[in-house]
Amino acid sequence: MDMNRRRMLTLGAALVFARPALAMAPERRLALTNLHTGEQLNTVYWAEGHYIEQAVAELAQLLRDHRSGEAGPIATGLLDLLHGLAESLGAQAPLEVFSGYRSPATNEWLMRNGTGVSSTSLHTRGMAADIHLPGCELQDLRRAALGMGRGGVGYYPASGFVHVDIGRVRTWSG
Repeated sequence: MDMNRRRMLTLGAALVFARPALAMAPERRLALTNLHTGEQLNTVYWAEGHYIEQAVAELAQLLRDHRSGEAGPIATGLLDLLHGLAESLGAQAPLEVFSGYRSPATNEWLMRNGTGVSSTSLHTRGMAADIHLPGCELQDLRRAALGMGRGGVGYYPASGFVHVDIGRVRTWSG
């Protein structure tokens, strides 16, 4: 076996065995600002291999429907996606949230008023967020979200946000 092949096999094995270690990081922290309410939260929501119920509930409250005040369930997969984005971009500031959970009533109202909202919006299931990261170009945030390959990515440069969700992988511009 030549040295290049041996090196490739060794590196490949190291990556396979390192991947679970990366997935089991000691904690996951998320820093968010709700742009409509001004509320901020910086919390560890996952530690020692488990989601922290109280922190997830606090994040759900921050991500609530700002129109109705209704808090809905927030998928932990969405929190992990937001955490991964912030980590990959080396975020120095909290992610700014335009919209997280959206109540079915708010979603219906937005649809009736022609804002281009889907009747099956993942916001109504706590599986989507519209975000911005201060100090990060919007197209870089979009590129990072696309690179994660974990769900839908909508690009809304005129509105100043990127939509991310944990549904099927797809992309669009608004």
